[in-house]
Amino acid sequence: MSAVVAARGLERLSLNQATITRASLRTAVELTARAGIPAIGVWREGIAEEGLEASARLVRDAGVRVSSVCRGGFFTAADPAERRAAHEQNLRAIEEAAALGAPALVLVAGGIPAGTKDLAGARERVREAIAALVEPAASAGVRLAIEPLHPMYAADRAVVSTLGQALGIAEAFPAPTVGVVVDAFHVWWDPDLAEQVARAGAGGRIASYQVCDWVTPIAPDALLSRGLPGDGWVDVPALTRLVSAAGYDGDVEVEVFRQEVWDADPAAVVELVAARHRELVAPHLA
Repeated sequence: MSAVVAARGLERLSLNQATITRASLRTAVELTARAGIPAIGVWREGIAEEGLEASARLVRDAGVRVSSVCRGGFFTAADPAERRAAHEQNLRAIEEAAALGAPALVLVAGGIPAGTKDLAGARERVREAIAALVEPAASAGVRLAIEPLHPMYAADRAVVSTLGQALGIAEAFPAPTVGVVVDAFHVWWDPDLAEQVARAGAGGRIASYQVCDWVTPIAPDALLSRGLPGDGWVDVPALTRLVSAAGYDGDVEVEVFRQEVWDADPAAVVELVAARHRELVAPHLA
């Protein structure tokens, strides 16, 4: 089937599957295509549920491009056997991204291992683990996209907390193989954001741009504190101009973890995502 003809103003929009997390991959792809959204960010859980070959066929037949696969990473275990198992999972994730034609595999670093407080050691293991994935990723034509997470997640999810830290790792490797994710929720607060986005752009390191909002009060489960663009504190137009000026010309993923969004009708959420993109993102893309 030919590619989805993007609706006006949605030419660079990608719906991250997590935004309608209760929908199956099949339903998410169908809703994406029906709304005239040309791309989708796919989660590995959806691939596992559908099967890899079936998932690749699904997006191909729908004419939807895959902007990224989420996620690999979780590199920081203290136990060598656990690190080997994580490596094998990441090799599988690279294979999945290649099969779906995704240009990027999003990597979340992992937190401080239980029973330790060794933040520096955990960060060093991230560097070592990514180094071991560079050759397989390059061979598969998949870019490793390091996603810094807000510092409140440093203990249990991601010891890479700033765009500068992510770039410090990525820049040791070829730019076509290792880049970074600019995620509005995670980086909007950073006083060095403009400088670091420009640095990422100058090095050709921006592998993915993800848009959502920072909504207060923070939810009891901090993972569910994202909102749809326009619902919180992030100046989405300004950030979009910053990323665009840095030379990023890829898809813009809307990725939202929020219970109220997940509980809503997925089709209605997709339409709202499209409307917010037209209002807050598309006019500010180069």
